[in-house]
Amino acid sequence: MNILPRIILKKGKEKPILRGHPWVFSGAVAGAEGDLVPGEIGEVYSGGGDFLGMGQFNPRSQIILRMLTRRKEVLDASFFRERLLQADALRKRELRGKTDGYRVINGEGDFLPGLIVDRYGKTLVLQCLTAGMERLKGLFVDLLVERFTPKSIFERSDVPTRREEGLPELRGLLYGEELPDRVEIEEYGCRFKVDVKEGQKTGFYLDQRENRFSLREISQGRKILDCFCYSGGFSVHAGMGGAGEITLIDSSGEALERVKDHFALNHLEGIRPHLIKGDGFEVMRNLEPGYDIVVLDPPPFAKKKSHLPGASRGYKDLNLQALRLLKKEGLLFTFSCSHHMNWDLFQKIVFAAAVDAGRRVQLLGRKSHPVDHPVNLSHPEGEYLRGLVLRVL
Repeated sequence: MNILPRIILKKGKEKPILRGHPWVFSGAVAGAEGDLVPGEIGEVYSGGGDFLGMGQFNPRSQIILRMLTRRKEVLDASFFRERLLQADALRKRELRGKTDGYRVINGEGDFLPGLIVDRYGKTLVLQCLTAGMERLKGLFVDLLVERFTPKSIFERSDVPTRREEGLPELRGLLYGEELPDRVEIEEYGCRFKVDVKEGQKTGFYLDQRENRFSLREISQGRKILDCFCYSGGFSVHAGMGGAGEITLIDSSGEALERVKDHFALNHLEGIRPHLIKGDGFEVMRNLEPGYDIVVLDPPPFAKKKSHLPGASRGYKDLNLQALRLLKKEGLLFTFSCSHHMNWDLFQKIVFAAAVDAGRRVQLLGRKSHPVDHPVNLSHPEGEYLRGLVLRVL
């Protein structure tokens, strides 16, 4: 094996790696040997000289190395193929027959840090979030073609976090046929048309699939308010579950047009959705109470830890308004997708909203990622979606 560049950690800084954490921060490094080229593979050693593992360097980033293995081994196509097959086996076992829209690779959760791959029917969407995965992009395109024989692979590496890696934002076709404006998928019998080229995230909120289905199961005859609805995923499931009346709020007129398309696509002509374009905070303040179910699925309010105080106020206001709008024995599905909003803080915020709303509230359950968004147990930073199901008395 060729001699690889390496970093040597400060004394005591090896503990996170020994416990399985995939990130090495620059502040933990005592020194380096060899040329640390962004995206290249190298080794990490303890201050005492013990080999700790191998990963991808980026000296431009605060995360100087992202771990790939604790062993000395050749990180070639066979290594990455095995990781891909391991991830695919989980999805095939758990999702077969349920949907053709799901996450194929979930970065650190699938032990491939910095790589996201989503499937929409015969189209794959790839995101390279790190310099290491950017250098391996061509290899992963080949491996994905080999494994899935897609019609197209489209890149959506158009995310601001790439700037922290010293990378430009990229978007475009990597393989196969040019894409139509919308790619159709099926999810538990519901059909959606996904804007892969321009839509939020990689086109659709795949991480809410199971939570949408759980709403569907309790929607019969209910009056539902769907806030920050995007293209109507929650509401389509509610409609398929027999909802009596559905009101949807979003700031985007284009998103609300997609809602209309999705209701038509799923033959929900018997339910005329009430669409409201506007700021969710302001619209909710002006609605009259009387809803059986309210869904709150806002965008992330705390993209940085310093944003938490303002985000907390925002989440409290939203939940207060939602609790005000619910009937007795009504249900609130409330979510946070802010990485820095942990479970304890989120629940405390909702509790404070309940106190201010003067409502007695029961916690019925928690909601999080589906199985195709696994989290490495040693990497709690990978968990971001948190939801509470509440009953108002």
